[in-house]
Amino acid sequence: MNNFIGKKVIVRGDRSGVFFGTLAAKEGQEVKLEKCRRLWYWDGAASISQLAVDGTTNPSECKFTVTVDEIGILDAIEIIPCTGKAIESIESVGVWAR
Repeated sequence: MNNFIGKKVIVRGDRSGVFFGTLAAKEGQEVKLEKCRRLWYWDGAASISQLAVDGTTNPSECKFTVTVDEIGILDAIEIIPCTGKAIESIESVGVWAR
């Protein structure tokens, strides 16, 4: 997993949710992401695995939050590196806010 450091990844937390960002550090289930967005809801991908490979085919229906400089996730149970195609797609989704 340390070879994922510095790469853009999707992290699934056990209870905290799904996140996209650059993996800065990992120790056990604790990870630090930089330039991170919470992926609240996505459409156009069947799973986070497909989202990490293909991105979304329906970005207007996705609910991705604002980007925060860094976040600590204490319950990471899955880390998936993203392809260039997926990164471009995810980063093109507008901010969902209220």
